[in-house]
Amino acid sequence: MKQFFIIITLIIFLPIVANASGLPDTDGDGISDYDEINIYHTNADNPDTDNDGYNDWTELNSGYSPYAAGNAKLEINDADGDGLTDKMELNFHTNPVNPDTDGDGFSDGDEINNGYDPAKSGKAKLEKKIFIDTKNQLLGYNLGEVRLGLYPISTGKRGMETPAGQYKVLEKNLRRWSSKAKLWMPYWLMFDARGFGIHELPEWNDGTKEGANHLGIPVSHGCVRLGVGPAEKLYNWAEAGTKVFVN
Repeated sequence: MKQFFIIITLIIFLPIVANASGLPDTDGDGISDYDEINIYHTNADNPDTDNDGYNDWTELNSGYSPYAAGNAKLEINDADGDGLTDKMELNFHTNPVNPDTDGDGFSDGDEINNGYDPAKSGKAKLEKKIFIDTKNQLLGYNLGEVRLGLYPISTGKRGMETPAGQYKVLEKNLRRWSSKAKLWMPYWLMFDARGFGIHELPEWNDGTKEGANHLGIPVSHGCVRLGVGPAEKLYNWAEAGTKVFVN
């Protein structure tokens, strides 16, 4: 009975630190217990989850992973080996130390690659969107509200501007011929029936690429040019019906 009383007393009078938000912060690392458990999946009883000498708050706010000791970056480290970086896991609200957050038998990385929501079991899909910024000559693509990539592009030159508006992918073609420019357009994604689309740097019949040094500068006849690598990646990711926003 004495031991039981002592334990209860210690529990009752154990100090619980509150962070800046006013919520309990048991380990005093600056992150509330709720956020540690439900958002960051760090140890609410240990201010330094990976025991590398830096507390969890410092690591997260400096871009380092609190799940791996050393200089592991959030944007590079993959603590659970599911194909998603720790940063992407936090963006998608999945568990960086559990490869299958929703427990449906598919890894978080596989679900993201196939357009499913890794935080919900079943076949919940996330919407795919492509954003073309003609002012800054950038193309970004999102799954749900999470940005997956951002690349330099070349849109239409003056007098032949890429038309602004909301579209969707109408056609996919691994290598489409432009009768107007007399060039091949690899990884073609047409988003406007008038013939506007996204494609890799155009090439001549001998395979020579056109305009690699023009990315970031509007020089095309209205299409959206992407560099070698990003164009193929976007082509494989986007499907017919994917929304395209041009502004």
